[in-house]
Amino acid sequence: MKTVTDTRPTADAVSTMSFAPPPVASPAAGDPFEPEWCRGMVREVLGPMVESYFRAEIVGAERIPARGPLVLAANHSGNAFPYDGIVLDGLLWMRDGMHDADKFRTVYEYELSLRWWMRPYGIANFWRRGGGVDMTFDNFDRLLARGDRVLYFPEGVPGIGKGFNRRYQLQRFSSSFVLLAARHHAPVLPLHVINAEWLHPFGYCIPPLDWVMQRVFLVPFLPLPIGLLAVLMPWMWFLAFPVRLVFVVGEPIDVEGILREEGVTDLECPPRDRLRHAAERVRTIMQHQLTELVTVHGKTRYGFGSLVRALRRARPRALRATPLGWPLAFLQHERDLQRPPARNRLHAVLRDLDLLAFYLPVVGWPLLTLARHLRKPPYGYRGLSRAEIAELEGRYVWKLSERPLPPRPASRADA
Repeated sequence: MKTVTDTRPTADAVSTMSFAPPPVASPAAGDPFEPEWCRGMVREVLGPMVESYFRAEIVGAERIPARGPLVLAANHSGNAFPYDGIVLDGLLWMRDGMHDADKFRTVYEYELSLRWWMRPYGIANFWRRGGGVDMTFDNFDRLLARGDRVLYFPEGVPGIGKGFNRRYQLQRFSSSFVLLAARHHAPVLPLHVINAEWLHPFGYCIPPLDWVMQRVFLVPFLPLPIGLLAVLMPWMWFLAFPVRLVFVVGEPIDVEGILREEGVTDLECPPRDRLRHAAERVRTIMQHQLTELVTVHGKTRYGFGSLVRALRRARPRALRATPLGWPLAFLQHERDLQRPPARNRLHAVLRDLDLLAFYLPVVGWPLLTLARHLRKPPYGYRGLSRAEIAELEGRYVWKLSERPLPPRPASRADA
């Protein structure tokens, strides 16, 4: 998607999207990551999705070091809501026992926090509460210096919006992660996402339409034709087909050696053209590996037989493991953390009646917007100021230089 301004960090600074900057709040100090909320989300929502719907697995997980600094570099699927990143993040944490200190910190494009519809079902500050950190050059640098394991998608937003017609074609990589990995002697492990291109096999992007979506709605792209149905019905916006997600961990890439071969010896002020060429070599290596791995792990994309068996095992909550039940699963989990139990079955239905709007064509989006403005927390934002809403939703750029993370706790590997 060529019309998206690349917001990935450069060696000197972080470029900005071409649309107007978001309102800037003054967030309180501390880490937005909420381990208890995240564990509940994994157990109640992501777990059934991962195990029963996507039947996801990590191949070669033994190659992942137990401690950092580390860069786990993954390709993005195009034309779909970033479920590849959500599932991978949850799967990695489940594998590590869901301990606070063992959580990968995912660096993500901050524009995903700017609009209600770019967060799963509008959940406030979803990406940061799940351990995400805004993608800036300085933030990435500080995470590696802190010893974190960082999950990174070097294609950035263009990788999400490349469309089904460019499936498995890696878009241009940022050169910054190569430079920062070398500075901190952090291994770069490629992680190849297989089958995620079929999350939306009907998504094609038209640059002029994407330009409008970026500037009017702050949405990086609108995949067609499925995107038109999503405009009419909110539930369809978050739709994903039941692909078998396979994540394959590759051999470490010697970025320090590649930089030396390119003549980059000064890591504080490297020649930009040589740095870009080194990043292109890393992209070429990952592209070659990805193409080969697709022929091995991409033969069975959906596996409907295994899907049926997995959903049978998930009964009686199988519906919540599918896209039809995701609005209820995500939002009822979010609300139940902030409210007392329902008094009876009728009360349980009535207090979440606004969620039916996800399934209503044409009027669904307006009704959801109206409900957010008229209902009090945890159902809406009535009674809150604009600044309070912006802070709650996470509509700000998080800079670690202004809001530093607390000292990193010891992981199990350090004990």
